[in-house]
Amino acid sequence: MRFKAFLQAFGLVAILFTLIPFIAADYWWIRVFDFPHTQLTILTMVALFTYFIKFDLRSKEDYIFAIVLGACFTYQLLKIYPYLPHGNYELMEANPDAEDLEIKFYIANVLQDNENPDILIQEIEDRDADILLFMETNTRWKNDLQQAVSDYPHRVEVPLENTYGMLLYSKFPLRNAEVKYLVDDSIPSIHSILQLPDGKEIQLYSIHPTPPMPQHNPSSTDRDAEMMLIAKSSKDNPLPVIVSGDFNDVAWSQSTKLFKDISGLLDPRIGRGFFNTFNAKSYIMRWPLDHFFASDEFRLVKIELGKDIESDHFPAFFIVQLEPEKAAEQTREDASAEQKEDANEQIKEAREDQKEEKSDD
Repeated sequence: MRFKAFLQAFGLVAILFTLIPFIAADYWWIRVFDFPHTQLTILTMVALFTYFIKFDLRSKEDYIFAIVLGACFTYQLLKIYPYLPHGNYELMEANPDAEDLEIKFYIANVLQDNENPDILIQEIEDRDADILLFMETNTRWKNDLQQAVSDYPHRVEVPLENTYGMLLYSKFPLRNAEVKYLVDDSIPSIHSILQLPDGKEIQLYSIHPTPPMPQHNPSSTDRDAEMMLIAKSSKDNPLPVIVSGDFNDVAWSQSTKLFKDISGLLDPRIGRGFFNTFNAKSYIMRWPLDHFFASDEFRLVKIELGKDIESDHFPAFFIVQLEPEKAAEQTREDASAEQKEDANEQIKEAREDQKEEKSDD
């Protein structure tokens, strides 16, 4: 009986962890359960299978408990299924015979306290990307990378000491580059138009919103609002759009799903794999936090993780090709009125919170 009670307690933990994210609140201790869905899927599967060791065929309660565990496992699996390598891509593969220009992006959260830039410098040389985006960069990081990025004449540098500094380097011209503080006056985002050699233009948004963690921000309100503002800008932009950065949110969360629905952007991970960028220091607790979303004018050439640069994030490397004539083949449906209302409500709530904080100060 004691062993069965243990199995029941184990199963209850799996059920509880599955149900917590359904609570309609943005507190960090609720939203943090959005992250480990892969781990929770495995946990729930183990709880379900081990429960059958002591399953009583005559017990109605055992049938109910097993059905609930099975439902939780199914739910968890469906959450992560799109990111399994099944080949049903959202951002389709580029035409290898096309003569369109390939655009290479390398993005990395370097970890501000990381004092070894040498591996990243070697990666910059080896990857030879067209666009580099570095996050958690302060003045020391900016200085450490100056020689390595000397071949990148176009740049937007926002070094900060609060772990939200950003450095954007490009081999192609960056027009109308702006640093904006959309929600919090200490959290920048970079907005720029990338001009390609053939004269075509692309809208770039680089973001790193604050995570819902007690030491950063006790709720996900600011993060979600910044994502929604970028999503609306992406949808309204007449140019092809790419949004990249450390979202501090996983690909399968409700916030990221709403971001995609509002923006209409495509996720190259879908159908290809998780490509977990965080936590590079853990072999178990890993999930995709650093993202690259593209509008339907793009096709994917390559996606892969970079080398361990002694950060808590792995870098990510993306190569895309602009094929606007095929955009209709992968265009997403427009967001519903309810989704648009949800996005506007998140933005409104964040702005009201910021006003209250400023008035308190």
